[in-house]
Amino acid sequence: MARDLNALWHPCTQMKDHERLPIIPIKKGDGVWLEDFEGNRYIDAISSWWVNIFGHCNPRINDAIKEQLDTLEHVILAGFTHETVIELSERLVQVTPRGLDKCFYADNGSSAIEVALKMSFHYWRNSGNTRKTKFVNLANSYHGETLGALSVGDVSLYKDTYEPLLLEILTAPSPDCYNRDPGESWEDYSLRQFAHMEKLLAEQGDEICAVIVEPLIQCAGHMRMYHPIYLTRLKAACEKYNVHLIADEIAVGFGRTGTMFACEQAGITPDFMCLSKGLTAGYLPLSVVLTTNHVYDAFYDEYETLKAFLHSHSYTGNPIGCRTALATLDIFAQDNVIEANKALSKCMWDSTQHLIDHPHVADVRQHGMVLAIEMVQNKSSKTPYPWQERRGLRVFEHGLKNNCLLRPLGNVVYMMPPYIITESEIQHLAKIATEGIDIATR
Repeated sequence: MARDLNALWHPCTQMKDHERLPIIPIKKGDGVWLEDFEGNRYIDAISSWWVNIFGHCNPRINDAIKEQLDTLEHVILAGFTHETVIELSERLVQVTPRGLDKCFYADNGSSAIEVALKMSFHYWRNSGNTRKTKFVNLANSYHGETLGALSVGDVSLYKDTYEPLLLEILTAPSPDCYNRDPGESWEDYSLRQFAHMEKLLAEQGDEICAVIVEPLIQCAGHMRMYHPIYLTRLKAACEKYNVHLIADEIAVGFGRTGTMFACEQAGITPDFMCLSKGLTAGYLPLSVVLTTNHVYDAFYDEYETLKAFLHSHSYTGNPIGCRTALATLDIFAQDNVIEANKALSKCMWDSTQHLIDHPHVADVRQHGMVLAIEMVQNKSSKTPYPWQERRGLRVFEHGLKNNCLLRPLGNVVYMMPPYIITESEIQHLAKIATEGIDIATR
């Protein structure tokens, strides 16, 4: 711990906190469990920042990586290619919504967002439409930390400091169903909120490159959720007003929402789909932007026209990352993962239903393998606790004492576990989360 604090600057952390909160060095991982150097074990309830979908040190993924290491570790992807990236691209085209026919690789989620933003803008420019320079996001959205990705997000905690550096964005109200009226359905509220987006597109569509959304769940925005009807209507409106749709499925793709990709529940194909996190099951940084042949064709021309998409990353299409992703897709195909997750998802719901009546819980919500519990000061008015009180931190500390890595987002306690978790492990998480909420809301 002393060596760590002497040399490391940790992400998303006020380092002064570690004068009181000890850094936890992890010695090894096995399945859903992490183990520290003192033998304490923790269920990884948040999949190590939402990436680990098939457990730590998964033997099937390990074997695939070892095999790739003896063949090819890396090669430049400009003017060269390799079997692994070709096979992965073919597989991704097969499993994603129909019409996404081309894959462009990057290193991480934020980089994928940058690619999609630039590609959309560049498409309109190549098509002779230079008026389209704006992007639309949703209130409370999050798309990453690089400057373009940060620009199209709307979580003030991450964004406010850097505001002078960022693009100006048009923001539509979120369809976040936490804010629905008493007795109003998720579908009705999402439809009501869509009216604002429709109006914005109707008025300014001629100047808009793309709308970017996190389908179904605004993850970093306190796991707020909405109905798929919003996406269905949004896709239709984007087509009507000649605007691209960018689906940021970085956190919600690969089975998180109950289907392989969240867009499936709306029956839509976006113009761009950004994938990362679960793509490599938490092993290696890799991301991809899938798009249509129609977009691709706008860049396909003689060199002298300067229409090529000149965007690159040193490790684009890294063979080891691609082999890891192929092993991940193999597990989905061979183990019937999406169907098996239905029982786990139901267990998560059943294990937390008692919290609906908790005097300081305003909402228990779920999409597939993501469940969130919102702590509040006043249940009837949904008055939140002051953020400075850090109530969620008390849940985190209680979890660590009881074999659970629960890392709340502010006052929202959530479960987003690996898909190999057992029902008894889910029930333990729910028990410890309940105890932690009781402690945090005293």
